[in-house]
Amino acid sequence: MNQAKTWDKVDQYVIERLIPHDAVLEQVLFANHQAGLPAIDVTPNQGKLLNLLVQMKGARRILEIGTLGGYSTIWMARALPIDGQLITLELDPLHAQVAQANITLAQLDGLITIRVGDALAQLAQMKDEGVQPFDFIFIDADKPNNPNYLKWALHFSHPGTVIIGDNVIRDGEVINANSQDPRVQGVRQFYDLLAEQSRISATAIQTVGSKGYDGFVLGIVSS
Repeated sequence: MNQAKTWDKVDQYVIERLIPHDAVLEQVLFANHQAGLPAIDVTPNQGKLLNLLVQMKGARRILEIGTLGGYSTIWMARALPIDGQLITLELDPLHAQVAQANITLAQLDGLITIRVGDALAQLAQMKDEGVQPFDFIFIDADKPNNPNYLKWALHFSHPGTVIIGDNVIRDGEVINANSQDPRVQGVRQFYDLLAEQSRISATAIQTVGSKGYDGFVLGIVSS
């Protein structure tokens, strides 16, 4: 059997047995498709992993850099307590509009705030506003800016904050120092910064599945 087809079938097997059918999340993905958003949402089993990690951390405050249509946003927000807060940053006004409708559909308006505009500008503005640190930070936006997002994530962290960075293997291209792809170079610089930073202890896990060959970074801030 073709390897990619095997990965896809295994993902479906896991989802069928461990991820209960969820009409709201299915509607969210359908709405994203209808609006023409790129099909780059996390998979259901990846969304469930984020949900479980938020629960394991006991997070009350989450920062997400990169909203798209709000699919991962909803997975994480569902793990928050009723007085929790999730702030998510999205560059594209159309994506933000679709995400807001999806969040309303999921009845999570009270927990989630979408900030629309350039993420680096939004993060600087949040600093000026005195926004408090977060317990859990998910970085899943434009990869060339990953190093900058990590610097801001560390700014908005406290000891024990969990930081997740998605899409950090890039079909194995991450080991290609000569890659001309700015996304690959952004991810490589992300690793370099993680290696240099004494404030965070991190690892990376390779993944295969219906979205191909990739992986994620998981780190915990120590100071």
